[in-house]
Amino acid sequence: MKKFLDEDFLLRGATAQKLYHEYAALMPVIDYHNHLPPDQIATNKQFENISQAWLYGDHYKWRAMRIHGIPEAYCTGGKADWEKFEQWAATVPYTMRNPLYHWTHLELRRYFDIEELLSPATAASIYRICSEKLQTPDYSVQNLLRRMQVKTLCTTDDPADTLEYHAQLQGLDIKVLPAFRPDKSLAVEDPVSYNVYLEQLGAAANIDIRQYSDLLAALKNRHDFFATMGGTVADHGLDKLYVETFTEKEIANIFSKVRAGHPLAAAEVMQFKSALMLQLAEWNAEKGWVQQFHLGALRNTNSRMLKLLGPDTGWDAIGDYPQGIALGRFLDLLENKRALAKTIIYNLNPADNIMFSTIAASFNDGSTPGKVQYGAAWWFLDQQHGITDQLNALSNTGLLSRFIGMLTDSRSFLSYPRHEYFRRILCDMLGTEIDNGELPRDMDWIGKMVQDISYNNAAAYFGF
Repeated sequence: MKKFLDEDFLLRGATAQKLYHEYAALMPVIDYHNHLPPDQIATNKQFENISQAWLYGDHYKWRAMRIHGIPEAYCTGGKADWEKFEQWAATVPYTMRNPLYHWTHLELRRYFDIEELLSPATAASIYRICSEKLQTPDYSVQNLLRRMQVKTLCTTDDPADTLEYHAQLQGLDIKVLPAFRPDKSLAVEDPVSYNVYLEQLGAAANIDIRQYSDLLAALKNRHDFFATMGGTVADHGLDKLYVETFTEKEIANIFSKVRAGHPLAAAEVMQFKSALMLQLAEWNAEKGWVQQFHLGALRNTNSRMLKLLGPDTGWDAIGDYPQGIALGRFLDLLENKRALAKTIIYNLNPADNIMFSTIAASFNDGSTPGKVQYGAAWWFLDQQHGITDQLNALSNTGLLSRFIGMLTDSRSFLSYPRHEYFRRILCDMLGTEIDNGELPRDMDWIGKMVQDISYNNAAAYFGF
């Protein structure tokens, strides 16, 4: 009987073990999409305790705690850090078969060399050991990244951000780059919040935004500024892509209407989003950036808790939006203008796996390997079965060998064992098929393929 989380965790045979230990494990990490706070990297933050590093902002853990019956005061509320950790430790034994159980214990081992299982009985000692280590220089934020061999990471930044912390990070041995995330510039469905945002954006660009042309000028100003700060990546979190027909006059009138604080009709909202998304995508292509589209989240399903706690606190779900026609048409509109940048598309609904993979393959033009990528299993799907399903969809309808690999999509500096988790699943899949005679026993070539997916493909694709 295998020991839990031993060195061959998730690796079911000698071939899978060889692929992981001799190839995948040797590769550093590129994390091209996450939500890490750049100020904490720039100031090389030292966490006071494991709760601050592990539980603050982690809606995955908060959801599990709520399901377990833990009151909100121990999740996002005002309880003391130790009390929050104590309740998380009480929840962990109940997370078996949720990826949180694997991630939790991988993180305890990889960062803190703790092999004990987290439970109420071990909570106090684990809290003390981790917190003591986190207070030492070896466990500063930058050293946590070095410990996991992170070479490059892209944070997620609004166009109105000053990027002052990215300026401070230039020259660091870990490359920390901004990613342009203009979602708020499309959010015209809420005129009050939108107009507040336009003031922030206008101040950042030093442009008084009164007309649609002013909005475009301000966004272009910030797009250009991100490029001067090393940015080569744009990111968009959308329910779906927008491809409504419009005229320039219609968009100008829609913008004037929302700028005056008037609510828009649903059709007007879609027209505006369509126009602005196409313009943003054209700028991405002009600069040779990579654009990412995270599609399909049903956000803020619990309106009472949204009002109480705000977004990104764990009240989201998988949406069932129709995706294929709009996604294909959006990419086609850009392709016909010769304005389709390198593009990564991610789906959140697993029913869309094959559809996304085949749409991505339809827009590869031979100009660069894997120009349009079917992106990694994301959010609710970045678990063992979701990763396996994504790899199978990509393998069956595209080229797995050209895949750019995993990302964390995380707000935690302790989340980097997720790259290891992905690599183990990949190596187990390939190793099992070699053992079954479904793939040749060409370890040099398949080992190289594993290393490419783990690191080399992303390095080449993004040009880092």
